Amino acid sequence: MAEKDIIVGLDIGTTKICVIIAEKGKFEEIKILGVGTSPSHGLRRGVVINIDKTCQSIQKAVQDAERMAGVEVKSVYAGIAGDHIRSLNSRGIVAVSRENNEIQEDDVDRAIDAAKAISMPIDREIIHILPQQFIIDDQDGIHEPIGMSGVRLEVEAHIVTGAITSAQNIYKSVERACYNVHDLVLEPLASSYSVLADDEKKLGVGLIDIGGGTTDVALFFEKTIRYTKVISLGGNHVTNDIAIGLRTPPEQAEKIKIDHGCCYLPGISEEEYIEVPSVAGREPRKVSKTILTRIIQPRMEEIFTLAYREIKKSDVVELLTSGLVLTGGCSLIPGAVELAEEIFDMPVRLGIPTGIEGIVDTVKNPMYATGVGLVLYGDVNRSEGDQYKGDDEHVYNTIVEKFKGIISDFF
Repeated sequence: MAEKDIIVGLDIGTTKICVIIAEKGKFEEIKILGVGTSPSHGLRRGVVINIDKTCQSIQKAVQDAERMAGVEVKSVYAGIAGDHIRSLNSRGIVAVSRENNEIQEDDVDRAIDAAKAISMPIDREIIHILPQQFIIDDQDGIHEPIGMSGVRLEVEAHIVTGAITSAQNIYKSVERACYNVHDLVLEPLASSYSVLADDEKKLGVGLIDIGGGTTDVALFFEKTIRYTKVISLGGNHVTNDIAIGLRTPPEQAEKIKIDHGCCYLPGISEEEYIEVPSVAGREPRKVSKTILTRIIQPRMEEIFTLAYREIKKSDVVELLTSGLVLTGGCSLIPGAVELAEEIFDMPVRLGIPTGIEGIVDTVKNPMYATGVGLVLYGDVNRSEGDQYKGDDEHVYNTIVEKFKGIISDFF
């Protein structure tokens, strides 16, 4: 019996660890075999703060997915997020000196190397180098330069950087759980593989992924990523507001948010009431759903307003013809799409994972957008050889060496 072609996505989130096990079929289809989730106890705002607890959460999620899929996990595509993520656009220029002026792969590599020659603090490392377009002798809009002729090759690239220690702690947590990290992937980039359509990315679209601890923003135009930003607010802040505003334990506040939450007042009836558990054994209270909405809506407005400010800073804000796509667990709060449309003044839809087969009903939910996206990212970049990733294949070794350098500088 032929060995299965397995791809595993590991979404290391602030509130949950999610593992998606998929198989690539003989007709190139991606079939979901197993899903595992576990509460996340070792992260804060997308960053590992306790390796042992994170390791235990990863192990539990992977084991649950393995039992469902009936396969053993060896390596994973792991997501990375957090407010330490920074990005910028850069350009690299090289001369093509062959007699026939034909551009080859090493010319592309040299152009990308030139683009990543940027000034960067010693405690940061490049996570992704994502080419936006190539320019050959002033002819722009080229995406496949190999084989073309020219004397000058330029590349415009989007460079994503992160804190060395944050990336290293993800590697340590996964490897301590006895799994290998095949690649480290920016989470909003991964989510884009599962919830954005090609025509949206071509026309221009914004992705807002609202997680537990952070909100990730990514903008696309002409099928390439143009801008990324991580905002340090997410669903946990909504839960904390409910806990404080209704004087109820955080666990109950999370349940109230999921079962009764709404963030758009026009959709709420004044006559709707919910039962709110109290603290220290006090009697539960009846609270108007309007009060709950008045607690949730300001925080969601703040998240969307901060995202809007970041989008306005980009040079593609006027090119988002397709509007915005909301995804992530917090996007499921009723009224989120309507509130976003009001704040951004553009079309907004809910992003649900697509492009998969198998146990689709299990993962057909915005909260699994990153996990499914990691699988799809792994499939595409593995099959294409991911020739433009720069140092991603060797990022861990680079991180370790650079970290050693920092230590030697101080000692």
